[in-house]
Amino acid sequence: MLDAAVLAVVADADGYGYDVVRRLRSSGLDDVADASVYGTLRRLYAAGALTSYVVPSDEGPHRKYYGINAQGRAMLDVQRKEWGSFARTVTSLLDPTEGAAR
Repeated sequence: MLDAAVLAVVADADGYGYDVVRRLRSSGLDDVADASVYGTLRRLYAAGALTSYVVPSDEGPHRKYYGINAQGRAMLDVQRKEWGSFARTVTSLLDPTEGAAR
């Protein structure tokens, strides 16, 4: 589900690798590893879900920013639906009274 989280963060605003890591952590994914996020960004880009562009930096090396495109938005929509279905199923398994209320 890291793919969905990364796509959601980038859908909110373009970002470079560490910026995406920081935003995921500030959203509550405290234990997300830098390498996992960087790998996910590269994989999503290679799959055609993200665009990228380089922004020069006065304080160090340039930064590669990632943005979501139409294919990435479609992937995110699918993953949101899959996550919702999964979450409802697990909720009903863990709390049978929740499942009976529907």
